[in-house]
Amino acid sequence: MNIITNESLIKRNARIGQVAMLAGLGVLLGGMYLSFQMPDQFMISIGALMVGFLLSQIGIYYSNRWGRRPRPDEILDKSLKGLDNKYTLYHYTTPTPHLLLGPAGVWILIPKHQGGTVTYSGGRYRQKGGNLYLKIFAQEGLGKPETEIFAEQDSVTKLLKEHFGEENLPSVRSALIFTNPKTTVDVADGEEPPATTIPIGKLKDLIRKEAKSKHLSQERVQELVSVLGE
Repeated sequence: MNIITNESLIKRNARIGQVAMLAGLGVLLGGMYLSFQMPDQFMISIGALMVGFLLSQIGIYYSNRWGRRPRPDEILDKSLKGLDNKYTLYHYTTPTPHLLLGPAGVWILIPKHQGGTVTYSGGRYRQKGGNLYLKIFAQEGLGKPETEIFAEQDSVTKLLKEHFGEENLPSVRSALIFTNPKTTVDVADGEEPPATTIPIGKLKDLIRKEAKSKHLSQERVQELVSVLGE
């Protein structure tokens, strides 16, 4: 498997995460100091605490994606190890952060590290359980993956449409992948999520199965590589 990674972007964003975390901690400590030592400056201390919390959340966001090891791109690399050179895995070089191209088609890969039980029912994803402390202080919540999935699909489809047109447009599919080995994924009966929703351990089997049932010719793959870059 060919792997194309924007290393400079990863280093830059990892640095942003470190700086934001340290700055947030410093501002939070400053706000706490003011609240105890200068109670008459209540509004300033509250403002400092809010800014510090915001900076820390920015730091968490950047650190989870680009600073924490193994990073999402490294986890995907490992999980797909063994695919042949007909596949190319792109990290941070296409309209979506992680994209796999090969005989199985065009796949947007959306990794999530949240723990607990993730369910899909009534057209929505929900997370239950997991570490409460980590939810508040060490990682962002699950949010609305369905919104993210649609946005990523639109961005990739728009690029391909510019080169291939509406009639010759290749199918773009998505996989929502939970990388925490303790995460349980539960899709309600009769529900059809906007993306294939699986734990990381099932990703390679999914791709190999799709390559057999919906094979994309090597000529078509090369056309797509010429658009996405080698």
